[in-house]
Amino acid sequence: MRNLGAVDPARLIAIVRRRSHGSLRPFVGLALALAIGGAAPADAQEIIWRRPPPVHVLGRRPVVFPPPVYVGPVFGVPGAYAERHRAPPPYWPPPPSVRAPVHPTLPTRVLVRALPPPPGETRFRRGEVLVETSLATPPATLAAVARRHRLIEADVATIGVLGVSVHLWRIPDARDAAAVVRELGGEAAAAAVQPNYLYALQQAAAPTVDSARPPLQYALDKLRVDAALAAAAKDPVRVAVIDTAIDETHPDLVGAVEARFDAIGGATPPRALDHGTAIAGAIAARGRLKGVDPNVRILSARAFDSDGASELGTTLSLLKAIDWAVRERAKIVNMSFAGPPDPALRDIVAAAIGKGLTLVAAAGNAGPQSSPLYPAADEGVIAVTATDADDRRYERANVGRYIAVAAPGVDVLLPAPQGSYAVETGTSVSAALVSGVAALLVALRPQAAPAQVRTWLVVTAAPLGHGRESEFGAGLVDARRAADAALR
Repeated sequence: MRNLGAVDPARLIAIVRRRSHGSLRPFVGLALALAIGGAAPADAQEIIWRRPPPVHVLGRRPVVFPPPVYVGPVFGVPGAYAERHRAPPPYWPPPPSVRAPVHPTLPTRVLVRALPPPPGETRFRRGEVLVETSLATPPATLAAVARRHRLIEADVATIGVLGVSVHLWRIPDARDAAAVVRELGGEAAAAAVQPNYLYALQQAAAPTVDSARPPLQYALDKLRVDAALAAAAKDPVRVAVIDTAIDETHPDLVGAVEARFDAIGGATPPRALDHGTAIAGAIAARGRLKGVDPNVRILSARAFDSDGASELGTTLSLLKAIDWAVRERAKIVNMSFAGPPDPALRDIVAAAIGKGLTLVAAAGNAGPQSSPLYPAADEGVIAVTATDADDRRYERANVGRYIAVAAPGVDVLLPAPQGSYAVETGTSVSAALVSGVAALLVALRPQAAPAQVRTWLVVTAAPLGHGRESEFGAGLVDARRAADAALR
């Protein structure tokens, strides 16, 4: 044990009794510590003991407390430790009436949120970690941290809605990402550290249809969407589509995309267009096929692209895309993807909802035995499952209490790249159709809050089976009844 220095016994007893509310349990440990003896430095004012204070986390904001010069255990008191302060510390923990735990004249130490993946979780990039920092953190400080842990910075993004910078650091050796996350948990320059999780688009493989004779659509009839609803709307609503890039040259989508953003970057053109084109068509097609609301303005955020085997997005690309949607004043955000629980994604979802954006997500295509998928299962998100033309649940759709509503998502005809059409299946399609209905409601009531939009969709949905809410949520979305509710 390190030398704690000599302290006047009477003063020590007073300090310990005050800090322990009269308990004598720590005296044995402190006596043992002081028995080692030695001269106390001139600037050491007092030694205290305490148990670690409870950690309260609000959103992703760190807990702060005065920094000790030395921290050591107190024998005989499990979980307690001694500290030496260079100035008289404030009372800690403060009484309930005191809400300012940080002494105004002392610097603060940040408790880093080291957030390794849960046991068994594998849906993340093996050689990468994400480090969240304050916007005021000097670049030289972060560079020193990266060097200390043998990491290489590959990307950095300012996430304005969260007021943080997010750094993508690569691991150049065989170290496990979870272990590196734990290592970085001791760095005060980092506010949070976690893996760069992977997300997949929620759509099954689809056959291409002869564009000369596309089959009839059934989805809009099921949702009770008609031209009168779109005509009754006021100003066009901005709908952010976080997906692959969109084929904007498709005849049914010409003029539908108002703005575009590349959250992936790179000099190469997009390799995947299929999914984004289909989702944009479900919402806003305005040619031979009709989307739910042809008047919307699509904000295309490319956060997914093909890696040769599948179309994947990451935590970082999604953070950039949602932050851009907030900046562009989107009212609806369509998220036709799913993946693991993700602290960073959860925080930006909550922040976007707080800014007035309605977020709609695919419930997932992992099957009824799957655990909940995200961001659909995050609080405040409208999770949508898929049904077929006979109102039966899509066999691969997730089930769970987080599902809000259902919409057609089996064999739905949608635009495909190069002017073609495809029959698409999956909760991706269902989420896009509900995003279109949400846009109609916001067009009718421009000042509607996300909670109001959700309520209108849920309370007017047509039930699809008593006691089967975990499969269908409130039931099949009814655009006509939801619009009537919004206008009341």
